[in-house]
Amino acid sequence: MSDPQIFPEDWTTALVLVAHPDDPEYGMAAAVARWTAQGKNVIYGLATSGEAGIAGMSPGTAGPVREEEQRRSAAVVGVDEVRFWGYPDSELRNTEELRTSVAKSLSRYDPDVVITLWGGPDWGNGVPNQSDHMEFTRAVAQVVADRDLRAFQTSPYPTLIVDVSGYVERAVESLAEHRQYLSVLDPQTPVIEQSRAQVASATGPRGEFRHAVGFQPLG
Repeated sequence: MSDPQIFPEDWTTALVLVAHPDDPEYGMAAAVARWTAQGKNVIYGLATSGEAGIAGMSPGTAGPVREEEQRRSAAVVGVDEVRFWGYPDSELRNTEELRTSVAKSLSRYDPDVVITLWGGPDWGNGVPNQSDHMEFTRAVAQVVADRDLRAFQTSPYPTLIVDVSGYVERAVESLAEHRQYLSVLDPQTPVIEQSRAQVASATGPRGEFRHAVGFQPLG
């Protein structure tokens, strides 16, 4: 397999489409921080509010909490616009309705590139991917396939990399804004330590770069 190439940066606006709050922070937030520092415009669209994600908290309470955490998290890496589509958490399916929502988001923002989360069956280390992620990424892929639009997904098998040296700590701070979610997910580990470990696993050294995030074309 050839070495990964450099991710293209000849664009102005990127639309990041994911299933849940915190999805952008597990892998791509350091790249987003780099791009916004360059003056690029990055917008987040989320299919759900992640309302099923906080154990012991009702969906009606958890949804607004997770939305607010995502807005704060996005702001840390320079993203000002975050939209939630209102689909039920843990029940995403690649339906015509979902694909229509993807298409409407593309029409609204007219992005130069689309970026989404890895849609493969596992994360490359035997840990299975979530159904919501796989179904949502398939929906995005199906919609962009009909358009002359560059689209990418984060990937444990990257063919493209972004040098994020200098932006890792910003990504850690971004993930740490999901305080209530992470504090319930692992009550024994401080949120900042969880965040640093997760970001480190996604921004390891590749080639000449001390810290890099990996992607591959979608589809």
